[in-house]
Amino acid sequence: MKPVIALVGRPNVGKSTLFNRMTKSRDAIVADFSGLTRDRHYGDGRLGNREFIVVDTGGFEPDSTTGIVKEMARQTRQAVAEADVVVFVVDVRNGLSGQDHDIARFLRQANKRVLLTVNKAEGMQESPLLAEFYELGMGEPHPISAAHGQGIRSLLEAALEDFPEDEDEPEDEADGPIRLAVAGRPNVGKSTLINTWLGEERLIAFDMPGTTRDAIKVPLERDGQRFELIDTAGLRRKGKVFEAIEKFSVVKTLQAIADANVVVLMIDATQGVSEQDAHIAGYILDSGRAVVIAINKWDAIDSYQRQTLERSIESRLAFLKFAPLLNISALRRQGLGPLWKAIADAHASATCKMPTPVLTRLLHEAVEHQNPKRVGAYRPKMRYAHQGGMNPPIIVIHGNSLEHVTEVYKRYLEGRFREHFKLVGTPLRIQMKLSGNPFAENEH
Repeated sequence: MKPVIALVGRPNVGKSTLFNRMTKSRDAIVADFSGLTRDRHYGDGRLGNREFIVVDTGGFEPDSTTGIVKEMARQTRQAVAEADVVVFVVDVRNGLSGQDHDIARFLRQANKRVLLTVNKAEGMQESPLLAEFYELGMGEPHPISAAHGQGIRSLLEAALEDFPEDEDEPEDEADGPIRLAVAGRPNVGKSTLINTWLGEERLIAFDMPGTTRDAIKVPLERDGQRFELIDTAGLRRKGKVFEAIEKFSVVKTLQAIADANVVVLMIDATQGVSEQDAHIAGYILDSGRAVVIAINKWDAIDSYQRQTLERSIESRLAFLKFAPLLNISALRRQGLGPLWKAIADAHASATCKMPTPVLTRLLHEAVEHQNPKRVGAYRPKMRYAHQGGMNPPIIVIHGNSLEHVTEVYKRYLEGRFREHFKLVGTPLRIQMKLSGNPFAENEH
């Protein structure tokens, strides 16, 4: 599982700037849709080949008892409880405050590994101003400048030193089980669906070794296909079987999504698409996971509500257009057969092999059909394409002047590739690779 780093500190010490540094926006997905809600507070980061999740908490006032401040404190406590490492951010320019002492006291009780991080310390590696922060009793302060990007790498190395480097997973997982996560906000029916699955399918129950950090994974077999259910709903062992008890933890959900091959995003038909659903969906897209949208409790709404629901899906989840939509009732066991088929199809699409000759031919056909726009003196010239990865599929296009290819044209290419390979339920990323000597004569 990816380690979780929580950023904690009083307001305005630069946590969000540090968050942005640590998460450096990921490889952008072709779909450049506006309205893709990003939860500001959770992000993915990477150091070398180690990946981690960063949680940015609001300004923390541990003893607050009123309104929004109380809510932020609650969220921060939750984030600290779920974190593997806490980065406690203070501000060298404002010096030590009473609030910093309060936070330090809270963190000592939380019994977590804490890295005291002194921000806005550009060029102050040896400054006497750092000395006063030893008073907090949190060990050696790490001076950084989030705004200038100084000291970030050594801070991350310190934060991740207890976590081994990820082994590169083998590309071809054709023989392994399909790792499946069911994501959705609380009380949408995740546990009902999982319990139905576990009750219906022959469950291979055995004790799985693993530390408490590991997600619980339950093996399932259906029609000869092996699955591994990654817990997002609080699976508990009950005798020889598991049952799911509805719990909701953002970090657990993000870790499960990152770990899965296919995610079932459950939406409650009676509630419509909420902000939280859109956040989870945005994270699934960022992670490049194959996804199937299951609309639960469909049988409980009338035709007017159905129209409203369809509109809210179109507007709020527009960026998941590639995902199949299935109407189910977990309680009544309706629509579960088609749901399994959609999961298998999405997995097949995400791990689809695309031969270079076929991709190159499709690329040339697409260009013949519609040329990319000329920009000034240059017209992008696309030479060949090959597959750059799976799960999600990545297509790398080589040629000249490709920086001028528009998002609209990339979407047009994406449509052609999708149609030929019959890709459903998986994002598809297209990357442009400039080839040739940039100083040679440009081709017009």
